[in-house]
Amino acid sequence: RRRLAPLNEDNGRFLLLAALIAAYLSAGATVFSALESPSEAAAQLRWNRTLHNFSRIFNISLPELRAFLRSYEAAMAAGIRVDALRPRWDFPGAFYFVGTVVSTIGFGMTTPATVAGKVFLIVYGLFGCAGTILFFNLFLERIISLLAFIMKACHERQLRRSGLLPPNFRRGPAVSGAGSLVGWKPSVYHVMLILGIFAITLSCCASAMYTAVEGWNYVDSLYYCFVTFSTIGFGDFVSSQNAAYQNQGLYRFGNFIFILMGVCCIYSLFNVISIVIKQVLNWVLKKFECRCCPKCHKSSARLGRRNAITPGARLRRHNISMDADGQYDSDTEGRRLSGEMISMRELTASNKVSLAILQKQLSETANGYPRNVCINTRQNGFSAGVGALAIMNNRLAETSDSR
Repeated sequence: RRRLAPLNEDNGRFLLLAALIAAYLSAGATVFSALESPSEAAAQLRWNRTLHNFSRIFNISLPELRAFLRSYEAAMAAGIRVDALRPRWDFPGAFYFVGTVVSTIGFGMTTPATVAGKVFLIVYGLFGCAGTILFFNLFLERIISLLAFIMKACHERQLRRSGLLPPNFRRGPAVSGAGSLVGWKPSVYHVMLILGIFAITLSCCASAMYTAVEGWNYVDSLYYCFVTFSTIGFGDFVSSQNAAYQNQGLYRFGNFIFILMGVCCIYSLFNVISIVIKQVLNWVLKKFECRCCPKCHKSSARLGRRNAITPGARLRRHNISMDADGQYDSDTEGRRLSGEMISMRELTASNKVSLAILQKQLSETANGYPRNVCINTRQNGFSAGVGALAIMNNRLAETSDSR
């Protein structure tokens, strides 16, 4: 029999992520069912009681009353409310609608009723959604470049204070371009922290505005911000729908800016979190691989002792020769092979090599030296990846191929 080929890393990661998503969906369904099902049953019971009492008091048959309520539901779906609302299909209302379409928010409070409008929406959304996703990717690329520039400047300032860089050191003219990210890349965890703080701050400010203008409580405003910025768009809360507001023009402008910035920021944050999830999946796959591989198991059982310090592995990873003559004293050699202890000579050499590598990288980064790229002419334009994941892989440290 032919043995089945083992799963490669990409397929293993995909299957593991699919299993985790299925478990995540099941856990979420269980929690929401436990939280919301009693409330739904109680509301249904109250509604049935109210319906029967109304039918008995006003002497209206239940079929006639239900038919009237169905007509009212159809009117609500068409955008008709008891209270006065703004027109749904004037130019500001239509602009709000197309904005929710191309951003995939899709509140659902406004939908085209004519056949021509539905057909036009299909064509309009096809190109509009594609262009908006491209805009989000370009925003992601530029926000990461901006954060990298700021973090790099802070990093160099810290190095000057610690004495690793001379005070009169100046960077090259390439600092303002893409070459400024050559030798040093920001940490994906730092970028995730900054984007998270910015998203929380933006949501809190927007929630304060919605609480003051729409009359919602602050928790509902925060809920609306997350549902809108993440493009979930349930439609149970929709802003700027009353007929008139105080300072209406200013409020509509602020609402547009908050939604635009919130969607862009949350989109960027989601992509950074997806990179972190991918790293966790890689770590889990490596753990599974090491447990299933007998060689790894034997080597870890032989050398992996508790509190063992083995800088020799770190030096071999960087392909650096410690001593040209290759001679060690007997004490050093015996301790290094034991996997438990190291001599002061090896520890000092390791620190010197690490410091030399750090200074070299900082010097190349600060001077904006061109990136050393090995180009394979056989690869097509998609070899480095496309979309948000490719942007993150090229710009962040923990996702580069060198790590």
